Amino acid sequence: MSLIFDIKRFALNDGPGIRVTLFIKGCPLHCVWCHNPEGISPLRQRMYKRTKCIGCQSCVDICPNNVLQLTPDRGIVAIKPDECARCGLCADECPSLAMEMCGKHRSVEELVGLVEKDREIIDQSHGGVTLCGGEPLMHHDYAVEILKAMGEQGLHRCLDTTLFAPTEVVDEVMPHVDLFLVDLKMMDSANHQHFTGVPNELILKNIYHISEAGANFWIRIPFIIGVNADDDNIERSAKFLASLPKKPLRVELLPYHDVGKGKHERLGTTYNPTAISMSAPTDDQLTYARLLISSHGLTVV
Repeated sequence: MSLIFDIKRFALNDGPGIRVTLFIKGCPLHCVWCHNPEGISPLRQRMYKRTKCIGCQSCVDICPNNVLQLTPDRGIVAIKPDECARCGLCADECPSLAMEMCGKHRSVEELVGLVEKDREIIDQSHGGVTLCGGEPLMHHDYAVEILKAMGEQGLHRCLDTTLFAPTEVVDEVMPHVDLFLVDLKMMDSANHQHFTGVPNELILKNIYHISEAGANFWIRIPFIIGVNADDDNIERSAKFLASLPKKPLRVELLPYHDVGKGKHERLGTTYNPTAISMSAPTDDQLTYARLLISSHGLTVV
């Protein structure tokens, strides 16, 4: 079952205008800098915020598999995480909202209804709906249903994707997408495998494919010192994009941030477990990279 793990209203950075962004759970990549780690697993997950916990033990007592335990400092730990049934009783019972479940199935009709609540400001700003993740192409049948239904309402549709999916899946989705927002992490496949867990040949193939098909797309490059901000990668990325049959409408450089750290803590997982050195770029580094990309005839923001 496909799950939605977040709905962001009044989104300003997920395509043109003011938008509603729908986040589908599940991603085949495991980027070390991921800022939505709760979107990696396609399964429902328990998230726990220690600062909200009052140590009442309600979640411990209600758990049918005795997964949870109260610690001496009145926090909660999962002593048998593999035995969690993902039933959500702990979250339902928690009076302080320290415990919550991430991931809920929502019908297409429900999602359309939620978006329609913001229809006036969406139309006024020339915005729309963005389908994000995780990786929405992991659940392409569900994604197509949502995108088709939004299109029938006259809404502009963006798909925020890595394009790490069979090309046949991309073809299935493409008629229902007005604008692709494509993540391009790096050009070297070995480095891509090292930092994201998958190679990049399929991604590059699918970028070329949607370009050749005449689709509208933006390219978004996470710009991370220590990972992909070197001149060689930026130059190779720019050359590849400039060589496409149809160029991207724009290229965005997205500076590194570590907002994912707190989410990993709530999931009980570890951010950047191998301690890869990563940092945000300076303004000068961003300016230089933008100039390098724009020198290839590309529009950069």
